[in-house]
Amino acid sequence: MPEPTPPMLTRDDAGRARVLARGDWIAAALADRRAARRLLRQLRATADAPEWDLSGVQRLDHIGAQLLWDHWGQRWPGQIEADQAQRDMIERVAQYTSERPPRPRATLAGALDALGARVMHALDHLKHLVELIGQLLLDVLLLARRPSRGPWRDISGHLFRMGATALPITALVGFLIGVVLAYLMSLQLRQFGAEAFIVNILGISLIRELGPMLGAILVAGRSGSAITAQIGVMRVTEELDAMRVMGIPWGFRLVMPRALALALAMPLISLWTTLAALGGGMLAADLAMGISPAYFAQALPAAVQVSNLWLAMGKSVVFGVFIALIGCHWGLRVEPNTQSLGQGTTASVVSAITMVIIVDALFAVAFKNVGF
Repeated sequence: MPEPTPPMLTRDDAGRARVLARGDWIAAALADRRAARRLLRQLRATADAPEWDLSGVQRLDHIGAQLLWDHWGQRWPGQIEADQAQRDMIERVAQYTSERPPRPRATLAGALDALGARVMHALDHLKHLVELIGQLLLDVLLLARRPSRGPWRDISGHLFRMGATALPITALVGFLIGVVLAYLMSLQLRQFGAEAFIVNILGISLIRELGPMLGAILVAGRSGSAITAQIGVMRVTEELDAMRVMGIPWGFRLVMPRALALALAMPLISLWTTLAALGGGMLAADLAMGISPAYFAQALPAAVQVSNLWLAMGKSVVFGVFIALIGCHWGLRVEPNTQSLGQGTTASVVSAITMVIIVDALFAVAFKNVGF
């Protein structure tokens, strides 16, 4: 088979708005990137030409015909010179090419309409989340009235999977964060001879803010996605519909056990992450600044009030409940297909992490005078 000749376009020598096509307009010739880019530049330069001459085209397949047909705006040019085989090829492509809908123009009304649709979509999600919160309160009251009927096995299982199995990764991340913070602070504090204040800075930042926040973000990415995936798979396999037919309430058997488990686990994970971070900061302070662990442990209670610890534990409970509710929310809204399951899991993680940051900021503003 002969080597394909690159397709080319030239203007008529007479200066008329007539385009001469030459070469092989086939897939093998268009596979060369350099030739394809050169041809696209030539096509853009001849966009307004009403006359086309295809007599110089040696070979034409459906790829080249499709390129010409799309370039002509899916209609025949004013004048065209082509043999019968070329016309048949282009007509066949035109027959099976669906007409492209006109692209809507961007207008202010369209932008406002899209914004309104997004706002209504967000309000619908907020409404469903508020319903989950209300149902959770009712389920907790029912559990308090009839504790013997509570799903204690589910709660203990979720407590182990979401709490105990998260301890290694949270300890590792907390330890490394403590090391990094201590090293960065030591570089600045050494310039002013204030090495001893590293205990105050590390204590306040880790106990009050970074420890609970790091633990919550890790749990949101780890357990929040797992909650959405579990409930989403139940939606795909129609287990939720079976539970509805059997009269088993979703909130009492799916939402409440996960929310209570994370509400109990998150303060402990937060405390564990904070201790690991303080251990890393203590080690780095000893190596970088010569501050002994004994001095660090002795100065820490005087530098950080115990109210900071209680504040961290309190907001960790809120983190845990909201992470579980957001995971359940997106899991219950999964459509019975795998694409929706992946989108719901991604949205769950992003929403949970965003919620953690927002709630942490609200706590920081509301309790700005506590612990200082």
